[in-house]
Amino acid sequence: MTKSAMITIAGRPNVGKSTLTNAIVGEKIAIVSNKPQTTRNRICGILTRGETQLVFLDTPGFHKPRTKLGDYMVNVVQESVADVDATFLMVEPIANIGPQEEELLRQIKASGVPAVLVINKIDTIEKEQLLAVMATYAKAHDFHAVIPISAKTGEGVEELLKEAESFAQEGPHFFPDDATTDQPERQVMAEIIREKLLWCLDREIPHGTAVEITRFSERDSGIIDIDATIYCEKASHKGIIIGKQGAMLKKISTMARTDCERFMGTKVYLQTWVKVKENWRDSDFLIRNLGYE
Repeated sequence: MTKSAMITIAGRPNVGKSTLTNAIVGEKIAIVSNKPQTTRNRICGILTRGETQLVFLDTPGFHKPRTKLGDYMVNVVQESVADVDATFLMVEPIANIGPQEEELLRQIKASGVPAVLVINKIDTIEKEQLLAVMATYAKAHDFHAVIPISAKTGEGVEELLKEAESFAQEGPHFFPDDATTDQPERQVMAEIIREKLLWCLDREIPHGTAVEITRFSERDSGIIDIDATIYCEKASHKGIIIGKQGAMLKKISTMARTDCERFMGTKVYLQTWVKVKENWRDSDFLIRNLGYE
């Protein structure tokens, strides 16, 4: 008898949603960085254990939008909290409910969907602090369960998965049993390149970048050829991304190729170009064209 559950992972930027999604499925499907608003699209992490398939929706961090791309990201979160079997509200171990958590709690209450409080980063605090966090959130909402975890070390993740299985309902699986994500391979490749931009570049520059895969083909030998165009918003940003004598672009491309090869399980030949598209984050056409729809 097959069962399935669809669960949204929601929370503020940088709380660890993508790290948890990757830990659950056992491979990198969602990019991770130390900068907020890393995730832009809703990404499915898929885990099939025996007869039960769990589908986790990793959503962008809930924030106050400043561009049309930001509006799109907030809408993704709002739509993801509805029409699922459960929502995992992921929070940091702080005994204070911030405005982002308050808004997410309001949406959870309005949806009527059962919610589990997931307190992440417990490897960074003492037990007494954890109890204070649990008490603060218990006053705000009647959670189905409260599970402290460390997405980074894996502590508590198995307990969280058992809780997720309790929401599974009888019915067919949504995806093939060996699937780990719903993202097309070329989309995963684009996201891996964008992750390296986030890691290698400072301040606002990486948030003004997008990556388009213009060629994705496999040779008879199994080698995959990928051509990628990196878009940025200013000519000065283009110079920084390319770097002195192309050093920065080479570093980004080398790091990305290593992860692409790990994901694809074969050798990858990656070529990258940088182009300027001014204010693309406020253009409906360009946002759609770059896959955010």
